[in-house]
Amino acid sequence: MAEQIADDPARSAHQARQTGLGSDSVPHNSPDERACAANRDAFDRIGLRQGRYGGQGSGRRERTGGETRRTSAGPPGTTVKILDRSWPAPLVVGPLDAPARPGGELAVVRAAAAAGLPAVVSAFAERSFIELASAAADAPPWLRTYAFQDRETARHLAGRAEDAGFGALLLALGDRDDVRARRVAAPADLGVRGPFDDVRTLLRARAEWSDVAWLRAATALPLLVAGVRGPADAQRALDTGADGIVVTDLDALPEIAASVAGRCPVLLSGGVRHGADIVAALASGADAVFAGRPVLDGLRAGGRAGVTEALDGLVRELGDAMAFTGAATVTDLGPDMIRTGPRPADAPPTRAAGRPLRKTELHAAVSDPVLDTMTFLNEITIRYPEAISFAPGRPYDGFFDSEQIFTHLRRYLNHLEEQGSSPQQVRTAMYQYGPTAGQIREIIADSLRADENIDVPAESIVVTVGAQEAMLLVLRALMTGPDDVLLVSSPCYVGITGAARLLDVAVAAVEEREDGISCADLEAAIRTERARGRRPRAFYVVPDHSNPSGTTMGARARAELLELAARHGILVLEDSPYRLVSPGRPLPTLKSLDRTHAVVHLGSFSKTVFPGARVGFVIADQPVVDDTDDTDDTDGAARVGLLADELAKIKSMVTVNTSSLSQAAVAGALLAAEGRVSEMNTAAAAYYGDAMRATLRELDRRLPPERREALGVRWNEPTGGFFLTLRVPFRADNAALIRSAQDFGVIWTPMTYFHPGGGGLHGIRLSTSYLTPAQIAEGTARLARFIEAQSAAPHTNSGGAAR
Repeated sequence: MAEQIADDPARSAHQARQTGLGSDSVPHNSPDERACAANRDAFDRIGLRQGRYGGQGSGRRERTGGETRRTSAGPPGTTVKILDRSWPAPLVVGPLDAPARPGGELAVVRAAAAAGLPAVVSAFAERSFIELASAAADAPPWLRTYAFQDRETARHLAGRAEDAGFGALLLALGDRDDVRARRVAAPADLGVRGPFDDVRTLLRARAEWSDVAWLRAATALPLLVAGVRGPADAQRALDTGADGIVVTDLDALPEIAASVAGRCPVLLSGGVRHGADIVAALASGADAVFAGRPVLDGLRAGGRAGVTEALDGLVRELGDAMAFTGAATVTDLGPDMIRTGPRPADAPPTRAAGRPLRKTELHAAVSDPVLDTMTFLNEITIRYPEAISFAPGRPYDGFFDSEQIFTHLRRYLNHLEEQGSSPQQVRTAMYQYGPTAGQIREIIADSLRADENIDVPAESIVVTVGAQEAMLLVLRALMTGPDDVLLVSSPCYVGITGAARLLDVAVAAVEEREDGISCADLEAAIRTERARGRRPRAFYVVPDHSNPSGTTMGARARAELLELAARHGILVLEDSPYRLVSPGRPLPTLKSLDRTHAVVHLGSFSKTVFPGARVGFVIADQPVVDDTDDTDDTDGAARVGLLADELAKIKSMVTVNTSSLSQAAVAGALLAAEGRVSEMNTAAAAYYGDAMRATLRELDRRLPPERREALGVRWNEPTGGFFLTLRVPFRADNAALIRSAQDFGVIWTPMTYFHPGGGGLHGIRLSTSYLTPAQIAEGTARLARFIEAQSAAPHTNSGGAAR
């Protein structure tokens, strides 16, 4: 197997990236390891853009009269032709270090041959070239050679490789000291006696361009040159007779590939771990990549079978990643299919004094439609004040008494005094900022134990400015790079997707079925994202009477979700605003069932105590450890604290703390109810239940079964919460909403707002919580008239009938 570059602390990481042929199987902190790490950093900055057919099987496309059209569905084509040979995938197996286990050379060559791919064999291979080439069958191996002190040794090796039927030679430019020192026995084909305590004694001080020219003249085999640093090197390699070049710097790859302009293959070595990395490399200009580390890991784990599994996995992930981009073949991959983190040079020009700001100079999130949804609904409500609105998902005002605020505050002040606080301390608690994590955490923890059977320490709670801030804090803490992904149940509350957009967090939607989220669908989404080279970090869900669909997760599904989260190592972000404003005994929260710290629980008092307080909380009892010792085992890492501690640090830079006055009012209400918010909200929950049933009853009266079947209208029947959803046969978009408000006097929310992956064109969300019985009766009558009229208008049905 190919030798590795030695550790040279004096050389910079950038220099290391330009030298030799990276293998990934290198000593700790060697130049090649730093080169691979640099490429990993570059890959981590790159994400894939979903194409038109992404995720649905790209099919194949053909050019007809300048127009590209999709032909037949099917998996993407990964075949490439390099050095006049066709390969089933753009992969070269290796180069690797010395065999990781007995028979390793032969195992890798045989596994590569079975996959139809070339494997790189070292000049110091202990097996004979004939034996290795025979094992390779129709996928001839390549020889990694060096600038030997005795050029006859190099000539001998090249001749032996050619006679054995090897497919190519590789020569890496660079210093002899870049080769890792190690002892080897007498290699079968070297032509000199051994063993050798240090193979570097056989090599010239440095491999130069003259060595490339000499080797080109000495062999008829295709010759590839590694260590190409830029366009000038690439041109020189071509002028010297090289048949291909190897680049070890992903950042330099596009410029080098452009300079070559297809005159020879360009291969990337170092840092490739996933199929998405291969797609990123090819989209950046490479024709193929070297797969070293995954193959070495497979060899160590399972010999030839392990290598086969590693290669199969890479090819499978490559196909999945191509399908995601919409690429039908590898030749379709281009720079438009990847996204990279911003560079300083990409920043907008400095704003001239007095010039208005342009939207292009602001963060892209401000132009995202999801951030305009609430603004648009508010404008519609203001523009048509006589319309009955099923849009706002907020509590009914009739349950709040202004005098209660003073009662709650006094109850909390008394509590502080009962706890032994002095007048000065009470004054400080009310007038000063207070602790960032919150000053009523103990009271909230007591309430959770009493009402939800959630038994967590107060230290695991952070009091937030509504649940919305809790979402922002959690996403900021968990999402560390462009390939981290938040999975969401779709349709989904816009607050979480809006927060993700503000933080540039990738969101992947898992579509709900009629009875809610399916764990099988979630697991498939996790596997798909990992195949694309992305890392699913968390799954957001509202298990009880969700916003917007109104669905509730069953007991079995809750248990399955917790098991799945533990098995895949992801967190569940449980949002729970509607549990205690719904009639009947709710199912246990996910957090109360959580035994593995898999659930981060988001809570709010906006629906129960009063919205204006804007007090929420997050339970983040996940242990956080210091893993700077590179261990994956928490037993070997130093305990730092809880995730809640990290969220508090972020909060200190966002809102500093949650209003002491608001916390006091909420705490007083909790104390008065002895923590049992459910009992405090018994009347409100009954009211909301009646409102939901009244809405369903009026809808059924206005659109009886036979009529809605004829129209293609249907709706779900939640047992609690604030929301239900209707399916209609027309496009329920903003234009339809304006007509509904203007001509029929009824407002609702388009479901398109809640589908981050697209969809919901025929959906309407109705909120039942804020209306009186009389408003519900009149509002549903108006809504039925609108649905009848809109369904009868042919020009509005371009979206197709409901199914």
